[in-house]
Amino acid sequence: YNNILYGKINATKSDVERAAKQANLDKFILTLKNGYDTFVGERGVKLSGGQKQRVSIARAILADSQILILDEATSSLDSKTERLIQESLHALIQNKTTLIIAHRLSTISHVDKIIVLDKGQVSDIGNHKELLKKSAIYKELWNIQAGSFID
Repeated sequence: YNNILYGKINATKSDVERAAKQANLDKFILTLKNGYDTFVGERGVKLSGGQKQRVSIARAILADSQILILDEATSSLDSKTERLIQESLHALIQNKTTLIIAHRLSTISHVDKIIVLDKGQVSDIGNHKELLKKSAIYKELWNIQAGSFID
C-alpha cells in the first residue's frame, strides 16, 4: 500500500486500489498473506522485476502526471509480464505527453510517433507502420525481435 501511495501521498485507499488494478498488480497483491499491508523489503527486494515495474506504473497512475518519461519500461521481463505491463502502460499514457525510451519495439509499436536513432543521430521518424515501410533500420530490428531471423 505505502509503496503505491508514494505516487500521491494524500490519496485514498480506494485510489491506491484502483491504481493497483489498472497496473495489473491487484491480483498479485491479493495473493499475499497480508495483502496491501505486506512488507516487501528495502527497495522491494521481495518483488520480481515485473512486480516492481507494476508498482512504479501504479504510482504513476496515482500521480496522474500529464507528462511521463518511461525508460526501458519492459526491459528484462518475461513475455507474459511484458504483456501485462504493456496493457498497463497503454492505459497510463492515454491523453498524456509521453517520452518512451525502448529497445523492445513491441513496447512502442502502438504510439503516435517513433524516432529511430542510429549512432546518436535521428535516422527516421514515423509510426510503426510507416517505419516498417521506409526505415531499413527499424524494419530489421522489428524482424529480429518478431522472430523472423530464424528460417
